[in-house]
Amino acid sequence: MNDLDKAIHRSIDGEPAALVAPGAGLKELPEALVNLTSLRRIDLDGNDLEFLPASISNLSQLTSLTLYANQLEEVPEEIGRLALLQHLSLGRNQLASVPDSLWELTGLLSLNLAENKIANIPDAVKNLSALKMLDLGHNCLGRVPDAIGDIPNLTDYLYLSDNGIASVPPALGRLNLLGYLNLTDNLLTTLPPEMGGMAALRELRLYNNRIDRLPDELGDLSNLRELHLMNNRLATLPETLGNLSELRHLDVRNNPLRELPESIGRLERLTHLDLRASRLTELPESVGSLPRLEKLDLRWVKLDRTPAWIGSLRERGCVVLL
Repeated sequence: MNDLDKAIHRSIDGEPAALVAPGAGLKELPEALVNLTSLRRIDLDGNDLEFLPASISNLSQLTSLTLYANQLEEVPEEIGRLALLQHLSLGRNQLASVPDSLWELTGLLSLNLAENKIANIPDAVKNLSALKMLDLGHNCLGRVPDAIGDIPNLTDYLYLSDNGIASVPPALGRLNLLGYLNLTDNLLTTLPPEMGGMAALRELRLYNNRIDRLPDELGDLSNLRELHLMNNRLATLPETLGNLSELRHLDVRNNPLRELPESIGRLERLTHLDLRASRLTELPESVGSLPRLEKLDLRWVKLDRTPAWIGSLRERGCVVLL
């Protein structure tokens, strides 16, 4: 343990409060560590840990345990005894599953299980009633559990990218406090109309899927600021797009878009519009009236004619790329 003494941070009264040793080359936890029962934080990201002992449960004061980028193949059932835990990061390990007891950690605020080999998340995930951030990206899920829609305080982030997910359950629309949703790099072809109920959503990332249509209810996302749709199969966008009054960034590059809705001109806060490599041959006149547009990207778009208003956009400082 002497080798780790410099990694121990102590509280004012001298008690060990945190162990911070990222990238220290550790292959196992020192046996004496579990006797430091006053520890509240452990940060061992980027080590080579292959095993987490059951005695980790002795550290009953832990509020934060981050073991990102290690070599863990399993997590002991005893982790569920860490009743005060608020932040748990097990991303980028070798986990195919996690113990059932993990879903009993009802005080968790953030949970990172990304970049593992997890194929199933049980309905018990809804027990994490305090959770604000959930990262399940880069796993092998195949489907989104309905129960995720029942996590009442999921407000900050939900990452589900790169999982081979083919559909989004309507239950996700119940996350009416969620601010950020990432479903990129999956196999989605459409979205359920219930997603229009995600009233607090500010950023929606859907690029690198197979989406060929969007529901009209997308226009109900009145707080949305960024919409990323790159590399899908969209030929049109819904007329309700114009209802997204807070939208700043719209990226629809590399889609077979043949037309834009005239309502796009109502996006008065839009600053960035990326239409690269679409199949558009003309643009709505209303695009030229977007008052806050700072960048319009039309590279690899074969317009029948260059709109006269392009010059006006440039004159007022908008970058237009043709």
